[in-house]
Amino acid sequence: MEYLATVRWPNGYSCLRCESTEVTKIRSGYYRCHKCRYRGSVIYGTLFQNTRKPLQFWFQAIWYVVSQKNGVSALGLQKALGLGSYHTAWEWLHKLRRAMVRSGRDRLSGLVEMDEIFIGGVHAGKRGRGSKGKIIVLIAVEDMGKRIGRIRLSIIPDASSKSIAEATLQMVEPGSTIRSDGWSAYNALTKFGYISAPVTHAAAENGDATPLAHRVASLLKRWWLGTHQGAISPEHLPYYLDEFTFRFNRRASKSRGKLFYRLIEQALQTAPIEGKMLNTTSSG
Repeated sequence: MEYLATVRWPNGYSCLRCESTEVTKIRSGYYRCHKCRYRGSVIYGTLFQNTRKPLQFWFQAIWYVVSQKNGVSALGLQKALGLGSYHTAWEWLHKLRRAMVRSGRDRLSGLVEMDEIFIGGVHAGKRGRGSKGKIIVLIAVEDMGKRIGRIRLSIIPDASSKSIAEATLQMVEPGSTIRSDGWSAYNALTKFGYISAPVTHAAAENGDATPLAHRVASLLKRWWLGTHQGAISPEHLPYYLDEFTFRFNRRASKSRGKLFYRLIEQALQTAPIEGKMLNTTSSG
């Protein structure tokens, strides 16, 4: 509780109701405000609120999650922590995935390569951008020259100019240069202040107009099939994409402790999530 208080209020506790700093510590993790008399808890309004397990278990779970390079499954977490319930491990992982997206995070900028990938089973009929029965994920990748920068992933309903524009505005800073494979829908991004730089596959080196996006797509599918055996339901896919993004953007970090701190910090900024809000029909 003391550690969480330090992370949540690095400059000292302030009242959750009136923000006054004139408080008295009642016991570890609990404070009473002198001004409004409100008694506040360090974990109130956070992902840890109303937990039935000791915080030590949460700390162990978070350390295990950030320590595994390729992610973890609910079964793996259950075994690692010795939890009696698979459902508890499943629920905790889904809650932590929701904490992996930092509120107000910066959008990508500079030269950004974009393309869509299609996730789903094999279906008869048209392939490619007009295919049915598949989930479309828009990939945005910062081109840093000799290396890949940050990424963003977003599920879109279709590959139309409207859908791509709405997602791009959430992921990429206007004024950035968008490199695509020449799909006409990306041309509309110029209306929103982006610079369009299409490259056709025929004109691209090695015949691939968007190699960075394709590399990320390959890693995503390998992670999806390897760690989760492809058993991710559509309603939970956005949160798995958040986890993949969190891991990918911090792939160069050599400090597990820093990742642990970051996830703790973001969990303290995440509102409580009741178990009944999670659809427990999914695996993972």
